Amino acid sequence: MRLMGLDVGSKTVGVAVSDPLGWTAQGVEIIPIDEHQHQFGLDRVAELVDQYEVTGFVLGFPKNMNNSIGERAKKSKAYGQYLTDRFHLPVDFIDERLTTVEANRMLIEGADASRKKRKQVVDKVAAVLILQNYLDAGGKLTKSVQ
Repeated sequence: MRLMGLDVGSKTVGVAVSDPLGWTAQGVEIIPIDEHQHQFGLDRVAELVDQYEVTGFVLGFPKNMNNSIGERAKKSKAYGQYLTDRFHLPVDFIDERLTTVEANRMLIEGADASRKKRKQVVDKVAAVLILQNYLDAGGKLTKSVQ
């Protein structure tokens, strides 16, 4: 039983999954999406849900720095509703302010990755950070993993 962490952007969704014990998060892939065409990559998410036997989703909730709910956070909530409607699995959210900034920093410092290479993996790394932070905090869905 595993959780899937998602970093939902306007063009891509970074995907991570927990190990079966719910201790660590591993990056899986980046799914291209097109908000304007209402293509949210749910067919690929479905394949990954089956492959990893996912029991719930954790989405990054990008609040504004002043703690208000902006457009991106509203879109993350909407994406969560798409997941609920399609998969009938629990969805939870975790504040992800500065997660992408942290992911970029890690890629620069740890891997010395070029801007082009960072752009190709940053959403996946952000998904790992979102899920790992959730696991470490003992979010409510972690009980279903253990």
